[in-house]
Amino acid sequence: QVQLVESGGGLVQPGGSLRLTCAASRSIFSFDSMFWYRQAPGKQREFVALMYSGGKIHYADSVKGRFTISTDNAKNTVYLQMNSLEPEDTAVYYCNLSSGSRSYWGQGTQVTVSS
Repeated sequence: QVQLVESGGGLVQPGGSLRLTCAASRSIFSFDSMFWYRQAPGKQREFVALMYSGGKIHYADSVKGRFTISTDNAKNTVYLQMNSLEPEDTAVYYCNLSSGSRSYWGQGTQVTVSS
């Protein structure tokens, strides 16, 4: 079992940057996959980024080239660096760690992109 806490969200102008942090209560090394999702008001939860334990990374087309997922295993942390933010990126962002039958979600952090 692991507890996940997202942080780093806030209000940013279009074109700005934020770095989201997903802090885990224990080692993330054993998990097969690490995700970021987002959910805007009135919309379904949307895939954003995925990192497999082997290092392979996938991004949603809408964020490719602007967002970067990374980890710091020593700090039990997953990051999402978000650059060139657009109003369409406004959403609650969630991290998820999965391995086999285990899947864990954080509470989410709000990102608002507005001038």
